[in-house]
Amino acid sequence: MVKLDIKKFMIDHYKATDFAHLHWCGTFQEYVDLVNEHPEITRNAFQRIYDMVITFGVTKYTEYKKEITRYNFFDDPFDSGKDAVFGIDVHLMKLVNFFKSAAAGYGTEKRILLLHGPVGSAKSSIARLIKKGLEYYSKTDEGALYTYEWIEEQESDVLGGQKIFSSPMHEEPLKLLPMEIRDKFLQEINRSNKGRRVVIKGEVNPACRYILKQYMLKYGGDWNQITKHIRVKRLVLSEKDRLGIGTFQPKDEKNQDSTELTGDINYRNIARYGSDSDPRAFNFDGEFNIANRGVVEFIEMLKLDVAFLYDLLGASQEQCIKPKKFSQTDIDLIILGHTNEPEYKKLQNNEFMEALRDRTVKIDVPYITRLDKEIKIYERDFNPRTIGNIHIAPHTIEMAATWAVLTRLEEPKKSDLTRLQKMKLYNGKTLPGYNEENVKELRKEAVREGMEGISPRYIQDKISNSLVKHGHLGCLNPFMVFNELEAGLKHHSLVSTPEMLEHYREMLAIARQEYEDIVKNDVQKAISVDEQAIQTLCANYIDNVKAYTQKEKIRNKYSNRLEEADERFMRSIEEKIDIPESRKDDFRREIMNYIGALAIEGKNFDYKKNERLHRALELKLFEDQKDTIKLTTIISNVVDKATQEKIDVVKSRLIKNQGYCEICSTDALNFVASIFAKGDSTKS
Repeated sequence: MVKLDIKKFMIDHYKATDFAHLHWCGTFQEYVDLVNEHPEITRNAFQRIYDMVITFGVTKYTEYKKEITRYNFFDDPFDSGKDAVFGIDVHLMKLVNFFKSAAAGYGTEKRILLLHGPVGSAKSSIARLIKKGLEYYSKTDEGALYTYEWIEEQESDVLGGQKIFSSPMHEEPLKLLPMEIRDKFLQEINRSNKGRRVVIKGEVNPACRYILKQYMLKYGGDWNQITKHIRVKRLVLSEKDRLGIGTFQPKDEKNQDSTELTGDINYRNIARYGSDSDPRAFNFDGEFNIANRGVVEFIEMLKLDVAFLYDLLGASQEQCIKPKKFSQTDIDLIILGHTNEPEYKKLQNNEFMEALRDRTVKIDVPYITRLDKEIKIYERDFNPRTIGNIHIAPHTIEMAATWAVLTRLEEPKKSDLTRLQKMKLYNGKTLPGYNEENVKELRKEAVREGMEGISPRYIQDKISNSLVKHGHLGCLNPFMVFNELEAGLKHHSLVSTPEMLEHYREMLAIARQEYEDIVKNDVQKAISVDEQAIQTLCANYIDNVKAYTQKEKIRNKYSNRLEEADERFMRSIEEKIDIPESRKDDFRREIMNYIGALAIEGKNFDYKKNERLHRALELKLFEDQKDTIKLTTIISNVVDKATQEKIDVVKSRLIKNQGYCEICSTDALNFVASIFAKGDSTKS
């Protein structure tokens, strides 16, 4: 057992200088010098949050001929991707554009930001990211901000018998400057600033205004004397310490009280100050007060009582609040709410909420409709690091995600397109007759796509259940998850109608069929992975195609006689990729023209570069070899030694090349064997 020397450990890993840096204190003059050098420290809340997002950089990519910006901030660099948001980059761009517009003062800074979407669509994750980001950013030099406190050497009547009185709303120190000299001060300090201009907006809170007034009276308006009592300090935003980040969660209507937003009188202090109208006797600790300089999150915002409406309207439009018994108090914060669809519909139908609707910017946060992004959600939660020794069979998470996405897609209006094909098009696959413009049109015509369907939470719960039920087996396969997903639908609270239940089951059947095709393909690849055999098959096919297109004869390598091209052999390959009889000549000419073009460039033909031909050759080889392996005998009790050796080779390929384990490779082979057994019995 190693003995830990805590003293040495702290010396090695904890730096007191870092603590001192984050808790800097200085005079008002020192702060003005800082502002002169770094004017960005006076940014308002919207400017700071926009700069924070941009600080982490962007990644640009093109989708449907449109440039999309992925903000790296939403990968959650603070918690190793715990709250990363995937698959809705277009909607996140709208969110960042809202911040950008507000930062520039174009009007959206006077609006409430409302994230709207179905349950489990990452609304709360976005809010958590923003709060975590602000905490992190305020600790960096780029995101530094400052506040102030009043100090006295001895206990002072001005400070209510205290030596220190911190700004209860941790306001910007420059707000202490008298209104009559602000314009001249700003002209002077902005004269040398080539970058961001310093702006001072609003006045200090009533308590600090009262203290400032008392010191003005005490020193006859001598500002230099007053600054001796002002100490500027670094402000590190923290939700837990209620500094610059607030969260408000509605309670039942009887217990809702607007003082939770704007603060309340501290009755214990009335005896000290003599009056309940003395601002020093007031607790400026409502969510709006403590969230000043940062963000306040309203959880399920539209469940608020109508009485809160007036506080929200003033806080958004006028950027001020009205504490009980005091004048309007300026605030600088982002009001971020989120709500689900039923609550938003209630807002639309409530005539008393018209003013709130007018001051709200709604940003939709839909479910993911792109398969590869949906898979990322579950891979983040279910991976070797989180589930230990349990192996997840290939395609297990992919199939759960496939079903989730299928439930969210609208039925295509084109009769020749299935929902599964539509999902594959969205995921970047190609289909004959569909290009990027067609896919863009599919997106446009499906207005509500992603606003309904199965929540990722349901999938996560059912995968978790499957792991608990079947974890002792050592491997989780798609069938276990499929069964769990279907069984849970009967009791799922969000499946409200028989039609919805039937629709979800239908999508599950499609996902099952898709898995059947995928696992057959895996086994086929494992059987026909013999590169030499495929090359030989390809060379034979090309020789026959060449003879056919050039109307020549081909020499039989066994009899050495010239013979016609083997039509039956060529068709046996072409039929594997659905080349009809009427198109065979075109396909064969395309192959020969392609080979000829390569020859001119001095390049050799590689069948792997032609995806369709490669697939056809694999299927043909599989068909030729599956009888020698006798897959159907796998599900019988009697397997001869030679067949068992061949089966073991196929299993080893599944394990080595495709991520299967001993358990799920056996399951996959048994399943595919049962499919072929059914096929054989059908034929007979």
